[in-house]
Amino acid sequence: MTVTVNGIEELKKLAGSDLGTSDWLEVTQDRIDTFADATGDHQWIHTDPEKAAQGPFGAPIAHGYLTLSLFIPLFTGLLDVQGVTTKVNYGLDKVRFPSPVKVGSRIRLAATLASVDEVKGGVQIAVDGTVEIEGVAKPACVLRSLSRFHG
Repeated sequence: MTVTVNGIEELKKLAGSDLGTSDWLEVTQDRIDTFADATGDHQWIHTDPEKAAQGPFGAPIAHGYLTLSLFIPLFTGLLDVQGVTTKVNYGLDKVRFPSPVKVGSRIRLAATLASVDEVKGGVQIAVDGTVEIEGVAKPACVLRSLSRFHG
C-alpha cells in the first residue's frame, strides 16, 4: 500500500516510519539480458543460462546493480511525495548484496523512512531498504538510499 504525502511538512512527520513492503516483482531472464545490454556486462553467470546452470548458483543470477536499480520502482510503490517541485536521487550511504537473485525469483522491498533532514530549499530523506527474495532467508540487497525533495 502506497503512503501518499502532500508536501515537505507532511513528509517530515513520517520520519522514522516503517513504510511496509512493496508488491513482488519477478526477475526474468529478459530483464537480466536487457540490463546486460544496457551496461555492457554480459558475464556468463548472468546471460548464459546453460553455462550458469552448471555454475555455483545452479542458474543465471541478476547483476547486483540490477537488483539495486530495482529499488526505485519498488520504492515508488511505497511512498508518493506530492506537492513538491523536484525529486532527485542523491546517492547511497551503504549497499550490500548478501544473496544472489536467481532468474525467475520474485523480490520485494521492505523500507523504513530513517530520517528527513532539512537542506537548502527542501529536505533530504534517508531510506533503509531491504530487498527480499521470496522463500530465501538472506536478503538480496541491503541499502541506505538518499533522496532530495524541493518544493
